[in-house]
Amino acid sequence: MNAPHPNAGPSSEKAGDRHLAVTHEVINQPPMLENYNLYEQDIALQEAVKREGAGKAENDLKTFGALAGDAATIDLGFRANNNKPVFNTHDRFGHRIDEVDFHPSYHELMRIAFENDLHSSPWKHPGKGAHVSRAAKYYLHSQVEAAHCCPVTMTFAAIPSIRKQPELAALWESRILANSYDARNLPDSQKSSVSIGMAMTEKQGGSDVRANSTLAYPTGKAGPGQAYELVGHKWFVSAPMCDAFLVLAQATGGLSCFLMPRWRPDGTKNPWQIQQLKNKMGNVANASSEVELRGALAWMIGEEGRGVPTIIEMVAMTRFDCMIGSSAGMRQAVAQATHHSRHRSAFGSRLIDQPLMQNVLADLALESEAALAYTMRVARALDNQDQEHERLFARLATPVGKYWICKRAPNHAYESMECIGGSGVMEDCIMPRLFRESPVNAIWEGSGNVQCLDTLRAIHKEPETLDAFFREAAQAKGTDYRFDQFLAQLQNDFADVSDLQYRARNLVDRLALAMQASLLLRNGDKAVADAFCASRLQSNGGMNYGNLPSGIDAAAIIKRATPIVG
Repeated sequence: MNAPHPNAGPSSEKAGDRHLAVTHEVINQPPMLENYNLYEQDIALQEAVKREGAGKAENDLKTFGALAGDAATIDLGFRANNNKPVFNTHDRFGHRIDEVDFHPSYHELMRIAFENDLHSSPWKHPGKGAHVSRAAKYYLHSQVEAAHCCPVTMTFAAIPSIRKQPELAALWESRILANSYDARNLPDSQKSSVSIGMAMTEKQGGSDVRANSTLAYPTGKAGPGQAYELVGHKWFVSAPMCDAFLVLAQATGGLSCFLMPRWRPDGTKNPWQIQQLKNKMGNVANASSEVELRGALAWMIGEEGRGVPTIIEMVAMTRFDCMIGSSAGMRQAVAQATHHSRHRSAFGSRLIDQPLMQNVLADLALESEAALAYTMRVARALDNQDQEHERLFARLATPVGKYWICKRAPNHAYESMECIGGSGVMEDCIMPRLFRESPVNAIWEGSGNVQCLDTLRAIHKEPETLDAFFREAAQAKGTDYRFDQFLAQLQNDFADVSDLQYRARNLVDRLALAMQASLLLRNGDKAVADAFCASRLQSNGGMNYGNLPSGIDAAAIIKRATPIVG
C-alpha cells in the first residue's frame, strides 16, 4: 500500500478527528521544582553552616537536603495539607477518647523529623555547631511542610524547662530525645518515644498569661515535683495528640508550671477533654484545639509561683524556631519564584533577564538571605551560652529576630506568588500554602507587640543586652558609610528614653536591620551586602519589594538564590 503524501490534507473522517483533537503544544512552562538537593542548591545556607561552626555536619545536610527535595517527600506536604486532621470525641462503644486522626502523610513527615533528630540533637550532642546544624536541617525540612513542625518544635523546646525538675526529667527525657516517632494513642508508659506540647493561652487573657484562671489543687504534699489536679480550660492547644504538655495554672503561691500527660500512670485517660479543633486559615496539617481540664493530673515543674520564668525557657526556643520557619518559608518562596522566572519567557525574553523582574527577584533574595544570616548567628549564640557576650546577645536578638523575620514573611510570600502569576495562586502550587502559613509564626509564641515589649523588658532588666547587641553590630563599622550612619543614629535614638514603648516597633525594626546589615557586610556576599545597605538603610521612597536602587548587581544576587533544576 502506498503511503499518503506528507502534504496531503485529511483524507478521511478519522484523520480529521485527529486534527481536531490536538489543540496546542504545551511550551514555555517551567519543569516541576523537585528531585533536587535543597542544601546543595542553597549557597547562602552552605556558607552560613560553615561560618557559624557546623561544617562537620555538611555531609549529613547534603543527605538530608536530597531527601527534602525528593518528589515523594514534597508530595507528602501536599497530601498532609489536602487532608485535614479529624477529631473523634468517642469510640463506637461510647468511650471518651479525645483522639485526633491525622493523614498518613503527616505521620510520615513526623517520622522523618524525629528520626533525623530535629527535636533533639543539640540536647543529645551539645557543643560547637550543634544548634547551627540542627537549625539548618530544620530549615530544609520546614520548606517541605511547615505545619507539622509545630509539635517537633515544642518537643525540642520542652527540654530546658523539664530539666528544671530533675526527677521528672529522669522519667521523661530519654523518651523525649529518642530518635523515633510513635503516633499510637497509648499511655506514655507503653511508648519508648514521646512528643511534648504546651498549653498556656486562655480565653480571657491571650498573651497575658498572668490572667489565667485554671486552678491547680495538690493531691497531697504541695510544691515542686508534686502531683496536682488541674481544673479550667485552655483556648489554644496545638498538636493535642502530644503525649504530655507543659501547662500554666494558678497554685496557692501563684501562676506555676506543670507537666500534664494525656494518660495517668495507672493507664486510665487523664480527664482533659478536647472541645473542638480550630478552623485555621493556614497551618492546616497540624491540629490546634480548645480543651477543658476536669481534674487533670499534672506535676509541678520549678518553683511555685514561678510558672512564667519556668516555661519561658521553652518559649524562647519556640521563638527561635519561628525565626527558622519564617526564614525557610522565604527561601522556598524565592526558590519557586526564581525557578519559574528562569524557565518562563514573556515579551521576547526570559523573565529572569528582564530588568524590572530582576529588581523584584533580587529584593526577595536579599530578604531571604538576611533572614537566614541573622537566624544562623543566633544559632551560634545558643551553642555558646557559657560565654557572657553570646548569652546577652541571644537574649536580645531572639525577640528582635522573631519580630522582624516573622513579620516580613507574609508580604514576601505574596510578592513571590505574584512573580509566578496566576499559576502561583493555584492549590497544586506550593505558593498558596506558603502564603497562608506566613502569618502564623508572627502571631504564635508572642505577636509583634509582645516581642517588642520583651525587647524593652530585656534591656530594662539587663542593660548589658543592648550593649552586647551593639558591640556585635559594630564589628562591621568602617566597611560601609551607610551602615556607620545608620548604626550611629540608632544608638543615639536609644539614648532618648522618653516614650520608649510608643517607639518600640521603630526601634526594633532598626535593631534587626542593623544586625542583618552587619552580618552581611562582615560575612556575606559583596553584592548582597551592598544592595542590602543601599535598599534597607537608606530611604528610596518605596516600601514594596522591587525598589532596589540603580547600580547594584541584581543578576549576581539572583544567581546565588536560583536553584538549577531542569
